[in-house]
Amino acid sequence: MNLTPAATPSRNSLLWEMLRSQPHPIIGDGAMGTLLNQRGVAFDDCFDRLNLDQPAVVAQIHREYIEAGSQMIQTNTFSANRYKLARHGLENQTAQINAAAVELARRVILASFKDVLIAGDIGPLGVRLAPFGRVQLEEARQAFAEQIAALAGAGADVLIIETMTDLYEVVAAIEAARHVAPRLPIIASMTFTRDDRTLLGDSPAKVAARLQQTGADVIGVNCSGGPSQILRILKAMRQAVPEAAYSVMPNAGWPEQMGGRIMYPAAADYFQEYALAFWQSGAHLIGGCCGTTPAHIQTMAQAVQTADPQTWSAAVPAAAAEVEDNIPDAFQPTQLAQKLAAGRFVIAVEMDPPRGVSTHKLLAGASLLSDAGADVINVADSPMARMRMSPWAVCNLLQRKINVETVVHFPTRGRSLLRIQGDLLAAHALDARNVFVVMGDPTAIGDYPEAMDNYDLVPSGLIKLIKQGFNAGVDHAGTEIGQPTSFFVGCALNLNPSDPAQEIKNLRRKLSAGADFLLTQPIFNPSVAQAFLQFYADQYGPLPVPLLAGILPLANARHAAFLHHEVPGINIPTDLMRRMEESGENGAAVGVQIAIELIQQVRTFSQGIYLIPAFNRFDYAAEIIEAVRAEG
Repeated sequence: MNLTPAATPSRNSLLWEMLRSQPHPIIGDGAMGTLLNQRGVAFDDCFDRLNLDQPAVVAQIHREYIEAGSQMIQTNTFSANRYKLARHGLENQTAQINAAAVELARRVILASFKDVLIAGDIGPLGVRLAPFGRVQLEEARQAFAEQIAALAGAGADVLIIETMTDLYEVVAAIEAARHVAPRLPIIASMTFTRDDRTLLGDSPAKVAARLQQTGADVIGVNCSGGPSQILRILKAMRQAVPEAAYSVMPNAGWPEQMGGRIMYPAAADYFQEYALAFWQSGAHLIGGCCGTTPAHIQTMAQAVQTADPQTWSAAVPAAAAEVEDNIPDAFQPTQLAQKLAAGRFVIAVEMDPPRGVSTHKLLAGASLLSDAGADVINVADSPMARMRMSPWAVCNLLQRKINVETVVHFPTRGRSLLRIQGDLLAAHALDARNVFVVMGDPTAIGDYPEAMDNYDLVPSGLIKLIKQGFNAGVDHAGTEIGQPTSFFVGCALNLNPSDPAQEIKNLRRKLSAGADFLLTQPIFNPSVAQAFLQFYADQYGPLPVPLLAGILPLANARHAAFLHHEVPGINIPTDLMRRMEESGENGAAVGVQIAIELIQQVRTFSQGIYLIPAFNRFDYAAEIIEAVRAEG
């Protein structure tokens, strides 16, 4: 292998000596978390703490990988940075946990009497970086530097920065490593979604070029899907930057949830031929990620160590194609339906589709909200009658790339009966099965006031069509559609109406049609909302379906005044208006605090909240969600 380190010749040469001295790739290890979970450690526990509390468990896993043929093992420090450790109250032990991990790996290697590299494992910080999050790049560099200094100081042979989704973040990590530990080689590895792009939309070619330019010694792809996808990405990277050294560490296929456990379908023998394919395609380091075990590593080690590079062929048989995606059972209730049925306090957050084809900011915002603890993302449909991407397409993107469930907004205005039914089938086929039925904004107020504004169904009629028609297997004409749909349908409720009697009349129609849950307009006076609900209860008893209370964080005094004076159905109490007027430049922070206080009050009569971030400030929404989740 004609390899040249990307930086100075004075750098630690152990990695390069191994690459130059053997004809085949270096064999790495496999998953740490998978094996820890198999041995009784819950996924929500702090794996990194085990370096201090249960070192024997970690040591045994290292030992098994070395016995299987690993020539490089990664320290149990994937989440050992100040941000992730803070979730467990361990941020002050960052250096201790990382140093203990290196020392633990060293002891196992010494006992094995084998030449094995120690790779200091560095994962994502677990927070979103600016401009899509609240953490600035310099703060990220400092966090990475803290972890890297501990790993390097304890004697790691190489640094592996892995499972990165954001180029800004991986570059910040590389820069920190170059500053703190300039003599250590760096493996920089990113993960990709099912469409072979990063979470923020970067292609393999762009990733490879940027990592090479930033100074990574080895460019990697890990996690993502199974070997088939990883091989495809490796080829694309190498075509863009053929002179680079490459690392591949696939998952054991795409994960599935079975019986409350996360399962990976790809067996160990499946990896054997792919190991040869990786080698033939230019990989210099081969290992495994989620779901892989010592058995997977052993098959790959045997494959590459016994193969003659002059004679073998790495053609992958057609039977080795990636396991097909599971098709969701149409009769399985949505996650939202299950959570509400179980009495969970649900947090829904509204997002607007983009005005163009770029979805990077949307995905970054949704990821931030999901990480903060949002249960479901509500995707609006042409809010304020302004042209935007179709919501069911956005829902599909969010569910595939962020793995967060969605609610598709479905206005009746501007849709004929024919279009309504076609759009419903499309939404269901894309697994957008939570539907929020509304009338929709009139086109007269939007981008195209001359556009058709007619409609064939009012919201209660559309709810009836869905619940009593499609979910029963027939369309509006009574014609069978084959398999029944499984929509979970919500509708709107104004808890501060000008005519309470008429609002209740409309609500009764929607409930009779089959509505499953309610989303309210923004609430600023919980006592008024409670009075309306009591008015309803006095006539018909308690609401028969769950209610999610609308919460709209105020941005500043001007925003509050606009809502109060110009938006029908919103009345902001005098005391809240005064707080916003006195907030000055701290308006957003005060608005966040007011929102948190309102949520505490509405919890007495709601089963969740419907958070509506003003001006797409998802960072403020995330702050609110985290505060709510912290309260339990």
